Amino acid sequence: MTLTKRILLAMVLGIALGLVLNLMSSDSPSGWIQVFLVQGVFDAVGTIFVASLKLLVVPLVFVSLVCGTATLGNHTRMGSLAIKTIGLYLMTTAIAITLAIGVASLLGPGSELGLKAPVGTDVDVGLSVKETLVNIFPDNPVKAMAEGNMLQVIIFSVLLGIAIARSGDSARPMVDFFENLNQVVMKMIMMLVQLAPYGVFCLLAKLFATMGFAVFEDLLFYFFTVIGVLLLQCLVVYPGLLKVFAGLNPFVFFRKMYPVQVFGFSTASSNATLPFTLSTVKDKLGVDNKVASFTLPLGATVNMDGTSIMQGVATVFIAQAYGIDVGVTGYLMVVLTATLASIGTAGVPGVGMVTLTMVLQQAGLPIEEGIALIIGVDRLLDMLRTSVNITGDAAVTTVVANSESLLDRERFAAD
Repeated sequence: MTLTKRILLAMVLGIALGLVLNLMSSDSPSGWIQVFLVQGVFDAVGTIFVASLKLLVVPLVFVSLVCGTATLGNHTRMGSLAIKTIGLYLMTTAIAITLAIGVASLLGPGSELGLKAPVGTDVDVGLSVKETLVNIFPDNPVKAMAEGNMLQVIIFSVLLGIAIARSGDSARPMVDFFENLNQVVMKMIMMLVQLAPYGVFCLLAKLFATMGFAVFEDLLFYFFTVIGVLLLQCLVVYPGLLKVFAGLNPFVFFRKMYPVQVFGFSTASSNATLPFTLSTVKDKLGVDNKVASFTLPLGATVNMDGTSIMQGVATVFIAQAYGIDVGVTGYLMVVLTATLASIGTAGVPGVGMVTLTMVLQQAGLPIEEGIALIIGVDRLLDMLRTSVNITGDAAVTTVVANSESLLDRERFAAD
């Protein structure tokens, strides 16, 4: 069975078993089974799985960002091309996360759950905007990593990557080291993703055994809220980008990108889809290889609009579910965190859930309980948001190529 099918099966079985256990009374003769499974086995396995996700956050963001920034630094001679690409990627990501928070706040997918926040949940609302911005910059990078202060880790990673890029040939061993280390981290992530069905099963079984079927309606509300924002980003933001900045027909763009979107949906990986995306953008959309070979691999690393949408909706959903007021400043920091985190999000299946732990931590929301609420439908959403990610990569690449007079508009318009 494919990983997607195994996760879907685990989701169905976990929900079914949880509902059965929910109907059982803990005072009945068989009640000890419920207690043993729910509070013992399922709780332990689910906690270990979430802890493993948290374990990979710091190495994933640090290593990926150093590699990406060092590689980008080697292309500083490209000048305006690099500035336009990075600027548009960050702009679309910021729009995506802002739309997600705005729509989710308006619809309120988690407002009816009324869950009790776990002991120890602490939202720091006492910092001013100035203090928050000052605290982004680390005075001790090792301490920032140990405490999981991800904004400080991101700043340090970017600075280190720029320094490596500017050191020339003398830093080549350093580049090789981080690239090799990045491969190891990716392998660790894939090992964890392969265990995801077991984590999904235990987390959902415990969730539904504790809460019953009532939570499923709000889970569907969350699911369709994410899908709605993904469609909004894909069918409104990207066409607007193409029309306003390049004067291109969005319908032609989507007609030629549709096979790539389907392929991205099936693989749930921007990196796995990259060769197909590259050939389509060059051969069908008319983008010059000098642009496409730079912007698309970069986009597979730094442009994660779909992932940012999931993180934004999930943050609002979990905050509403537990009745936690994150506040305007808190949501602004979520926008900033998710935008910067997209730079360090690898284009592999399931990695968005890893970086979600960072966003929830930044917002002061319960991590384990929050992820348990949404992880059951995340695999389906992962496939959908991958299609959005690669669509955004192609749209930005086309706009940048047009601005650099490296777009064959006749080929773009041709059937």
